[in-house]
Amino acid sequence: MAMFGARRRAGDTGPTGYLTSDGKNYKENGGGCGFKIGASGFATCGGIAWVRLHREAIGATVAENALNPAAMWDERFGKAEPVYGDEPNAYMREQAARIERGKKLLVPGDGYGRNGIWLAKQGFEVHTVDVSQVGVERARAAAEKAGVKMHIEQADALVWKWPVSEFDAVFSIFFHMPSLMRAEVHPKMLAALKPGGLFILTAFTPGQLKFSSGGPKQLDLLYTAEILKKDFAPAEVVELEEVEVELKEGRLHSGRGAVVQGVFRKNK
Repeated sequence: MAMFGARRRAGDTGPTGYLTSDGKNYKENGGGCGFKIGASGFATCGGIAWVRLHREAIGATVAENALNPAAMWDERFGKAEPVYGDEPNAYMREQAARIERGKKLLVPGDGYGRNGIWLAKQGFEVHTVDVSQVGVERARAAAEKAGVKMHIEQADALVWKWPVSEFDAVFSIFFHMPSLMRAEVHPKMLAALKPGGLFILTAFTPGQLKFSSGGPKQLDLLYTAEILKKDFAPAEVVELEEVEVELKEGRLHSGRGAVVQGVFRKNK
């Protein structure tokens, strides 16, 4: 849910090849900010994402949020109220029955941990990742209170070193990204699975724009079954459908909603 940076063209760097928060190359003058731009064209700097070249493509609102996604999510997760509730996502809970207890699971974008902690309570080995330090600290405290052991990591999905062939299942629960970013991250999610592993996703579709039950309001952030078929074309489609559901996930996910739900199996 909260785990991305943004994109800039390869080669858009200063004299030493680094981007900095003021647009100048101050790394050589003692500044400590910046990632070198690689072929993928993505870079972040202390949580700042560089999106100016793609502002029109991803939309102004998305661009503004992406300029500092960590701060946006820190603010949301800093509220005492569990804005997405304390209970796990219903589709995730249902699909977890496909997986043998004790298996190793990855939950990217898990925010303050409501889904990962529930999975850990069921006896799974759980690794969660989120861009929000506030969310991560809150998840760690909640996991300790719940008496479960799990690996809870703070990272940006675009620069995180994704494991390869390590997990038995990856759960992507309302983890929305602009299409430019999604094209980079979804293949890494699939690659993180062991052969035969399951990728399980639920996300809002464009149909959600007619509802007031939460989710992104920018079309580029919404998914369809066709989009997911293309993103996960190397995998077997176990099930995939667009449906309307009743959301009961705190104040920000409440009421009738339009979602796509899917399970993909990585080829052995």
